[in-house]
Amino acid sequence: MAEKRDYYEVLGLDKNASEDDIKKAYRKLAIKYHPDRNPGDKKAEEKFKEAAEAYDVLHDPQKRQQYDQFGFNGPQGGFGGGFGGGGMDMDDIFSMFGDIFGGHGGFGGFGGFGGFGGGRGGSQQRVYRGTDLRLKVKLSLQDIASGVTKKFKVKKDVVCTHCHGTGAEGGSQPETCPTCHGSGVVARTVRTPLGMMTTQSECPTCHGEGTVIKNKCKECGGTGVVKGDEIVEIEIPAGVEEGMVVNVGGKGNAGPHNGVNGDIQVLIEEEKNDTFTRDKQDIIYNLLLDFPTAALGGEVQIPTINGSKVTLKIESGTQPGKTVRLRGKGLPALRGYGSGTGDLVVKISVYVPKTLTKEERKAIESLKNCENFKSDSTTKKSIFDMFKNCFN
Repeated sequence: MAEKRDYYEVLGLDKNASEDDIKKAYRKLAIKYHPDRNPGDKKAEEKFKEAAEAYDVLHDPQKRQQYDQFGFNGPQGGFGGGFGGGGMDMDDIFSMFGDIFGGHGGFGGFGGFGGFGGGRGGSQQRVYRGTDLRLKVKLSLQDIASGVTKKFKVKKDVVCTHCHGTGAEGGSQPETCPTCHGSGVVARTVRTPLGMMTTQSECPTCHGEGTVIKNKCKECGGTGVVKGDEIVEIEIPAGVEEGMVVNVGGKGNAGPHNGVNGDIQVLIEEEKNDTFTRDKQDIIYNLLLDFPTAALGGEVQIPTINGSKVTLKIESGTQPGKTVRLRGKGLPALRGYGSGTGDLVVKISVYVPKTLTKEERKAIESLKNCENFKSDSTTKKSIFDMFKNCFN
């Protein structure tokens, strides 16, 4: 299998391309490699599918953001499936992106293409897609470390139970559109200097559905959907980050007339943690040592992201600002992007009391008389070595 090409490269664009640039580039390639222009040409068909795959990702702001950040790997398994590898077929591409050419399925403003070829033709009825929903979810670092399933009560369009999504009242059925005779499109033939050209556009009577409803459902008004709510469980994978969008397919608004459901796009927000701060996959813990432990050494208990504690050995003479890494005790990599687990980074500071008792002050003042405790730029000994020597 040929190596996948960068989507911007496929469309001949740079990463700063505007939405309009992306649309124009896809339209140009789709016309060039359209099956009607290249009958039986497998290479042209693959180019057509490749352009559609690139457009599918880059024209969608959320998908584009994830692609720019992660390449072919995204939070929901990535973009690498493609249209030709068991994902979308030609009919799917035409159904999703046919409107970019100005007509219902055909090249509305580009005469000479009577349909999409290969069995679709001009008689396939429109399939409506429900709109997407957007949610925000706040996650703790513990949620991010392990992954979590969240439940939401979502207000959304649901299938009308009165008409079962047909939009017709009392068990009646939609009737074939008298204008387009069920094709969903109307054709117009015009004479041009190049000969007769046929164009297609959406039927103004049925709006591309191929059918009309004379006796509309009293509950949904003929749309097949009504306002409702649904409990939705959304799986958030481990390793997500602030600002990332997780797409949950098929959980959005129901499509009119038993169409396809939209998606739910979940924006990730991270809750502030009182113990740790995050640096990508690493988590940082600020350890404040008392002066005797820093000077003489000892052991301290360090909390971890999973709630347990680990013992950290403090060497004698530990200096403020020292950093210790506990390998593999940070956050996991997002699935499909990167590998392994980050570290727990312990940043050490030494506590200096602001107030002292008389006895404490007397003890510390006595250190001034210790020769080894005096500041000496010529010695290589640390202040902690001097402190120990003073009492030996």
